[in-house]
Amino acid sequence: MNRLAPLSVVAALLALAACNKSQPEVVDTNPDPMASQIANAAPVELPPAVTDSGIYRCKDNSVVYIDFLGDKTQANVRTKKDGPATHVKAAEAGKPMTGDNGFSVNGSGKTVQVAVNGGAVQSCTR
Repeated sequence: MNRLAPLSVVAALLALAACNKSQPEVVDTNPDPMASQIANAAPVELPPAVTDSGIYRCKDNSVVYIDFLGDKTQANVRTKKDGPATHVKAAEAGKPMTGDNGFSVNGSGKTVQVAVNGGAVQSCTR
């Protein structure tokens, strides 16, 4: 019985120690100044995803890299593998896509018609 008494005292003290803990009060002293603007902002539309990428060899033996986007009206064209992309866009799907600096792309798949830097339109294949 002498052994049970110290164990019960320790258990009681642990139970009392656990009850004495209080949760800290969280006070927001630095509110977000843009909280209302963010809450009332219009939803953001994400850009279309890349659905097809191809490396095309053109009739003049040049190479173009084309990333076709999911909405079928946009693509990104590069003349070097890691070069800057030129964005081309069409009014509706199936129409030729045009962009800055005389870039244009018509079609998709294995064969496309491409114009680069204002040059002549030429056939390019994968």
